[in-house]
Amino acid sequence: MSCKEIYPWQANLLKHMYEIRKRLPHALLLRGCKGIGKFDFALQFTKSLLCSTPQMDGSACGICQSCNWFMQNNHPDFRLLTPEQDSINEDDPTATAAIKIMRKSQISILQVRELENFFALSSHHSGGHRIVLIHPAEALNAASANALLKVLEEPPPDVIFILVTHQPQRLLATITSRCQKIDMPVPDAALAIKWLQENGLTDATLRLSYAGGSPLSVLSEATEGYQALTVISQMLMLGARLDPFITAPKCLALGMELAINTLQKWIYDLINCRLVGEVRYNIQHIKALQALAKSVNLSRLFDFQRKLNDAQKSATHPLNHELQLEELLLQYTQTFLAHMPS
Repeated sequence: MSCKEIYPWQANLLKHMYEIRKRLPHALLLRGCKGIGKFDFALQFTKSLLCSTPQMDGSACGICQSCNWFMQNNHPDFRLLTPEQDSINEDDPTATAAIKIMRKSQISILQVRELENFFALSSHHSGGHRIVLIHPAEALNAASANALLKVLEEPPPDVIFILVTHQPQRLLATITSRCQKIDMPVPDAALAIKWLQENGLTDATLRLSYAGGSPLSVLSEATEGYQALTVISQMLMLGARLDPFITAPKCLALGMELAINTLQKWIYDLINCRLVGEVRYNIQHIKALQALAKSVNLSRLFDFQRKLNDAQKSATHPLNHELQLEELLLQYTQTFLAHMPS
């Protein structure tokens, strides 16, 4: 399993985690916004917990048998639960689109139940830990969440659960209450920009702003994808003159989730411009947003924002997304008080 080096904004937290490794609770909840390296942090910490000969600072040695097992993705004392494990053959004619989407977006009860055999085993190292890493924890469905809850209520000895989430509000409160919560650090803008520039980005400031301050989201997003977002932003600048039937296919080319997210960021900035004259995400378009804000109906804009939030919840459902986007974009044009002159 690939285990990346720790990110500079996580160094202090990781040092603290190494220091308390001998008195860890049975469950940790790593929570924080998307794109700050929570999962990579969890892998690095897990590797150190499983290492047979950790270094003086608590980090994994990288050369023992345990570290080799971990890097090869076959450590006997480690289990990773992700939605992808329950994926099915895309060519299976018996699998409907809804089933395929569900399998790719949820952690099933079967995956949790399969841990029973793992719990029955002892650690391969005397006095060692066994680790269950769940990522993303919000992918647990109702059945699998309840199955996990039963385990957390009577945790097996020497097993540590590490849950990673950027949507903690979607977790059962009873699961959250049984975990020690770790708030993952978000880098300040200067550190994030420096790190992005070191990784080859020349427009780091603009892209970091658009990503809401999440540097890994910037790095994972292809340049072509960012350029496509820029094209859509230019269309949204048209306000009431925007053509929904031309814009919808271009939005859909990003994927429905990203398309909705793009609209949400634009509307957030438009509302912010109307209220305080500032933007958070589309800083390069601040003048256009300030101009649009003068002609927008704020009540309609808030209604439209709520509809986008509803659309986000169904973004992974097998609906007619192009038709849905056309309707949303038509509603966007109607948020303006009057058509702008041509």
